[in-house]
Amino acid sequence: MSLLPVSDAQRRLLDLATMREAETVPVAQAVGRWITSDLAASRSQPATDLSAMDGYAVRHADMPGPWRVVGESAAGGGYASPVHPGEAVRIYTGAVMPEGADTVVIQENVVREGDSISLGAEGATRLGQNIRRAGSDFGAGQRLIAAGTQLTPRHIALAALGGWGTLALPRLPRIALLSTGSELVPPGMSHGPAQIPASNGAMLSAMLAGLPCAAEDFGIIPDTLDALTSALASTREHDIVVTTGGASVGDHDLVKPALEAAGGSIDFWKIRMRPGKPLIAGTLGKALFLGLPGNPVSAYVTATLFLLPLVRSMAGCPDPRPKMRRAVLGAAMPPVGGRDDYVRAVLVDGVATPVVSQDSAATRALAQADCLIVREAGSAAAERGAEVTVIAL
Repeated sequence: MSLLPVSDAQRRLLDLATMREAETVPVAQAVGRWITSDLAASRSQPATDLSAMDGYAVRHADMPGPWRVVGESAAGGGYASPVHPGEAVRIYTGAVMPEGADTVVIQENVVREGDSISLGAEGATRLGQNIRRAGSDFGAGQRLIAAGTQLTPRHIALAALGGWGTLALPRLPRIALLSTGSELVPPGMSHGPAQIPASNGAMLSAMLAGLPCAAEDFGIIPDTLDALTSALASTREHDIVVTTGGASVGDHDLVKPALEAAGGSIDFWKIRMRPGKPLIAGTLGKALFLGLPGNPVSAYVTATLFLLPLVRSMAGCPDPRPKMRRAVLGAAMPPVGGRDDYVRAVLVDGVATPVVSQDSAATRALAQADCLIVREAGSAAAERGAEVTVIAL
């Protein structure tokens, strides 16, 4: 079986994905999610002319005063009567401009004696100054947020001011995480020399925590066909099922036969990449299935390239693949063999320097890295200072 190029594997996996059906989400809970249709304002902001400062609402034609203070307008209320020649209304930031007034003189520029005010030494205020005009931020019907935008707190504020209390957004993808391996024990528990604390479930849960999804860790599944088949069958109602370990060709690598025994099917297996070659993708009932390698570095790299884009796609992201950028190589690198190489590296001021250990089980080196240098299969040796492609972690 020939190895599938990474880009082809990503395309085939994303072709299997479908965006989740829409659900109604309170606007305050929508941060981090993708909106899939344009959002237009249902109201204008401001809805009417408002004062931008604390001061006095006057007629500019009456400059430089004096004016007689006849009332006040505070935020949330207003002054009910029109402002006549020679009159002023005490006004506060965010308050409605009274009818007839066309300028706000800030309080620092006014001399007040009793109910009489006059312009101070700072000079005249221009016509219309210190007023936020109706619709100056946006008008009713104006597009506020474009389809395909991932909502930030800034977008949440905009949607709320635009009159929206809820938004229709793709449902959160439900993800099941299963760690395979009889040698694994839960983190923090005592273990013998032949046992290993399970790290992949915690790592993948943490990676998914930054995305709009609902991940459930099913824990450790021992290396028996019955146990793994049963565990997989119990996850069929999820949107994505992810296993780590057991995806290679050894006698105890049971993910492929267990997937088939649980009623699933394989779309592709084995990717032209290092680390992470033994990745499996397929379907299990209504769920998409991803079998990631068991070594933590391989699991991390393949999750970055396949799992996270899959989740983004199901959550409505229009461009779900990892973002690539250019950097300068901080150390010479040897030629690349027959698989694309994803080299763990540290990126400082645009210079990417590989970490010392590139072993697929070297989690300390992975923790030190903050990017992957992407080198295509068959690439020649690269000298320090050469331009390379990197993926930020």
